[in-house]
Amino acid sequence: MQVLLVEDDPSIASSLSDSLVGAGFSVVHVATGQEAIDADLGDVVLLDLGLPDMDGYDVCRAIRTVSNVPIIVITARGEELDRVLGLELGADDYVVKPFGFRELVARIRAVTRRAHAAAAVAGPANDDRDDRDDSDDIVIVGPLRIDRRTHRVTLEVAGVAGELALTPKEFELLSFLADDPGAVRTRTDIVEHVWDANWFGPTKTVDAHVAGIRRKLGDAGWIEAVRGVGFRLEVPSIGTE
Repeated sequence: MQVLLVEDDPSIASSLSDSLVGAGFSVVHVATGQEAIDADLGDVVLLDLGLPDMDGYDVCRAIRTVSNVPIIVITARGEELDRVLGLELGADDYVVKPFGFRELVARIRAVTRRAHAAAAVAGPANDDRDDRDDSDDIVIVGPLRIDRRTHRVTLEVAGVAGELALTPKEFELLSFLADDPGAVRTRTDIVEHVWDANWFGPTKTVDAHVAGIRRKLGDAGWIEAVRGVGFRLEVPSIGTE
């Protein structure tokens, strides 16, 4: 997979390029907006917003007028307005610096997977799309349905399925627990999978995200804390009666 990295900071570009190559990607690096517009866009574009010759938003807009290549904005601008503007101008995802490398790779794979799926639906193979094996995309735990392809979680309560508004980290955490319902996931495993193997923040952030998921699920019994170990996902007994 070829990545076009648009980043004017040499140290960040060098480090990120080396990491991406080590993860199996081919990387083309440019340092200006005009170089990005003129370049071979490859399979995915990683776009910094603070470029020396033009604003990254303008680059995003220019690329989107000629190509549907997935664009992931990588920037220090973390305000909600910045995120909304980037997405409305055509970016497929928005990552705020600093970020974990494993998270970035997961996002690259997610946006390219969605792009390939959309292309398949729009292409000649459209009539065969119902034969696609999407068992890896959908996880069902009792009344809970997790769709990894669309990043949607729905919970059926009293015969009515409602969609949960989870943050990206909450989605990844819930999805990770749902891979093996009933199994205990340690805090270390959760941090390495949902955040990054080289992430050194407090593990209490896991508890905060679990609390948020429980609140949105409407029943703390969905995620059980195993003291001194971690957490496991189970259907609450009240939901099975």
